[in-house]
Amino acid sequence: MNLDRLRKICRALPGATEHIQWDSDLVFKVGGKMFAVAATDPAASQRLSFKCSDEGFTELLEQEGVIPAPYLARAKWVSLERFDALSDREIAGRISEAYDLVFAKLTKTAQAEISARRTSSARAR
Repeated sequence: MNLDRLRKICRALPGATEHIQWDSDLVFKVGGKMFAVAATDPAASQRLSFKCSDEGFTELLEQEGVIPAPYLARAKWVSLERFDALSDREIAGRISEAYDLVFAKLTKTAQAEISARRTSSARAR
């Protein structure tokens, strides 16, 4: 996994936005809520953080190179110390799950707006 591939995965999700925050972190959001954060600084001690289910959080922490995300562990976020701590396929699946978890917590109105934009974009193609 690398930042370019991660950006493609995240931006392909309906309503996902990308922002630079905290000087150099690449933050992915849906409905204004974060679902993943990637470090752009090569010297950063964590490469990628994302939201997990309760079970996913526990499961991932058993893997080498995966730690509780600083400041966000109480909300069930993990951090990868390096991109190869998980396979590209697993990262893509976990990012999709993180997106789904955050999307599910949005208001019904916000969910409907994002879904409507996705539907209208699909029709325009």
